[in-house]
Amino acid sequence: MKQILQIIAYKSLYGVVYIISLLPMTLLYAMASVTFFLSYHVIGYRKAVVIQNISRSFPDMKYGEIRCVVKKFYACFTDYFAEILKSISAPAKVLDKKITFENLELIDRHMNAGRNVIVCLGHCGNWELLNFMPYKLLHDMYAVYKPLRSGIINRLMIKLRSRFGIKLIPDKSVIRHILTKKSSAVYLFLADQCPRIKEEKYKFELLNQETYLFSGMEKLARISRSAVIYLHIAQLSKGNYKVTCIPICSEAESTNEGEISQKYVDLLTENIKEEPYGWLWTHKRWKR
Repeated sequence: MKQILQIIAYKSLYGVVYIISLLPMTLLYAMASVTFFLSYHVIGYRKAVVIQNISRSFPDMKYGEIRCVVKKFYACFTDYFAEILKSISAPAKVLDKKITFENLELIDRHMNAGRNVIVCLGHCGNWELLNFMPYKLLHDMYAVYKPLRSGIINRLMIKLRSRFGIKLIPDKSVIRHILTKKSSAVYLFLADQCPRIKEEKYKFELLNQETYLFSGMEKLARISRSAVIYLHIAQLSKGNYKVTCIPICSEAESTNEGEISQKYVDLLTENIKEEPYGWLWTHKRWKR
């Protein structure tokens, strides 16, 4: 009975979300503006965390500049949700005009050589729209994710993220998967979250602060003899993005320990500095 109720709840929730996604983009952006007003001016959702993170990351910024970045972050953040909602039902041809990919042939070259490709990125821009990426590739693509506690919400997110063929792998299963899969594939990693287990060898300076990174991405790349690529996300204009493939290494097994992570940190830092309002500042990455 419980399982039946969960199925009904999931289908009902998906139906509501899908119907909302059919609304015109102008109306969805209007809803996002209301959400921005509430989250920034009224509720102040994690505002203290955002201000603290940005001020520590950019110590040379004046208060007025920090305030502008914070405000623009909330505006973009709420717009992202509107764009994600629209992507649930938007035709592929429409999304293809909104998201431009550069240097995808780099992935093709490694895949044609029989190597797995680990694609890493940060929470920059509207990263959720990368579920559209398999539409542009002719290769199997997997995204590594951490399952949510709510089974209904977790199932909904899997449904939404896999619309264009991307397959989701729980973080605890990715090692076994990549080492046992006979054919090569593309693996997507969001590698800028704070790890539970902190290793001194994977402590780097990110935005003027000591930062621990997940060691799993680099270790997996070295063990599986993968190529590693960084995805640089830039917002060209409201709702329009450019995603550029930047090489980190072609043979991970030939790199020194920490080398891949350091290059990732350097590229992530550059990505954030170009658009400081576009990174996800609400998380407590630097707990003190």
